[in-house]
Amino acid sequence: MNMKLIRYTRPDLWSVSPFEQMNTLRDEINRLFEMPFGELSRPGEFFTGWAPALDLREDKDHLVATVELPGLKKEDIEVSVHEGVLSVSGERSQEKKSESGETYRSERFYGRFHRTLSLSKPVKVEAIKAAYKDGILTITMPKTEEAKPKQIAVNVG
Repeated sequence: MNMKLIRYTRPDLWSVSPFEQMNTLRDEINRLFEMPFGELSRPGEFFTGWAPALDLREDKDHLVATVELPGLKKEDIEVSVHEGVLSVSGERSQEKKSESGETYRSERFYGRFHRTLSLSKPVKVEAIKAAYKDGILTITMPKTEEAKPKQIAVNVG
């Protein structure tokens, strides 16, 4: 029997750029730490969902969250604040497939999403406002009086 050794060659790992690979890894790690533990028990859903980009900023009187949700209707979005945790969830429905051709590339995410974020300051839940315009959800959360910075007068003695 004549045996031939063939040198092992690694599969082409660079068909996707290293930067895209790192962004995907970062997104999945962020989702791991933001996801409630109850959701980890559902098999197959851990790496299949999507998470819209979310920014949180703070000014003197408010915490303001901005979430990118292009293509959603306001009826598809749910916002809540409970015990200092902001939750934004909803669902993006997949467009009906066109019968006139094939899809060669699909990078948009569809299905349910759920983002949670612990707020750094207490907010007035009854005064929170959410506005949705041009695919951007803006959630304005007024801080409670005790969370606002206080100016202290200095007396000269």
